[in-house]
Amino acid sequence: MNEQQLQEYTVWPAAVRWFHWINFVCISGLLVMGVIMLYMPVFGISGNEAKIGLKVVHVLIGYVFVINLLVRLVLGFVGSANMRWGKTFPGKGFIAEAKRFKAADAKGRGHAWVGHNPQAKVALSLIYLLMFTMAVTGLVRAGTDIYYPPFGSYFASQVAKEGVDPASLVPYDKRHVDKAAYKALGKFKGPYGTVHLYSAYALLALIVLHIFAVVLVEVRYEGSLISSIFSGRKIFSSPPEDQ
Repeated sequence: MNEQQLQEYTVWPAAVRWFHWINFVCISGLLVMGVIMLYMPVFGISGNEAKIGLKVVHVLIGYVFVINLLVRLVLGFVGSANMRWGKTFPGKGFIAEAKRFKAADAKGRGHAWVGHNPQAKVALSLIYLLMFTMAVTGLVRAGTDIYYPPFGSYFASQVAKEGVDPASLVPYDKRHVDKAAYKALGKFKGPYGTVHLYSAYALLALIVLHIFAVVLVEVRYEGSLISSIFSGRKIFSSPPEDQ
């Protein structure tokens, strides 16, 4: 490749890159904590105190994950061009764009897109859907399991015995809760936990596929896809297909 033909294109602003890496760290931490909580006996961990401690750490990481996701949600509407949701998700003209991508891919230029190509947009739609699902279900379980914000005070008030200060309730301690209300809470939170768990499995699978696809493109085309998430820039030897 003639070095004089190379052209650099600005792709990802700093806010997108920060979101990506904060998200990566949070999801990694949440998955690790999730595995430990699921298999506590395997790791030699037992007792309510340890269980509560693990969930507190999981929830605190989850708060960072949710805040980061909410910031990205806002920037998708008010941020720079490459941050907008129209550049991230399938939208108007997507069918024509997909046809153009198919033609480019047949010529070996499926990688030559400054922004997200149509395949990446579909994948990102699923990833964001799963992340928002996990955020909502996680916040509900934080409230029902350990009475943490934003819903914890409400759920605590629903299960506390008459005359008991809801703020004094200890997670998994049934001495000061109304048995019927606590049982009803268990039935309520069950589906949220199931959705949260299987969303995590699906998200992990998509992340693995995402990493595989990125590495494949990088190796096959000797491109700048991986470096772009650090530098914010891509380098092409000819004009990209989406310019």
